[in-house]
Amino acid sequence: MYHGDTEVLFPVRLIPSLRHLRGPEWQALVEQVQQAAPTSPAVLGFVLLMARLANCAGCSMDTFRAMRGCAQCSSRVVERFRGSDAELVRQWQAAVEEVKAFLKSHGLMASEELP
Repeated sequence: MYHGDTEVLFPVRLIPSLRHLRGPEWQALVEQVQQAAPTSPAVLGFVLLMARLANCAGCSMDTFRAMRGCAQCSSRVVERFRGSDAELVRQWQAAVEEVKAFLKSHGLMASEELP
């Protein structure tokens, strides 16, 4: 059974729905990411973080996660994360650095454009 909320990777449109799931540090991160341009390293890093936490690469249309949809899956992943908000922020920062390095190495962004 296909759920209309299921996508290949964590969808950017769900970022605001994750804001109130954790403490102030997480909420500040979500607000910061929401204010960034959709194609910014901050947003792409957040998508990468969520895709890793939710194991989006291992999800297929016949999995229980896919049947419930991305909104429920991502909410559960954030709520059940056993580390601190600070750890989530560190993981996001590392993902942002990975995105920046990828963009730079593929000539998609000049080094002076990277914040």
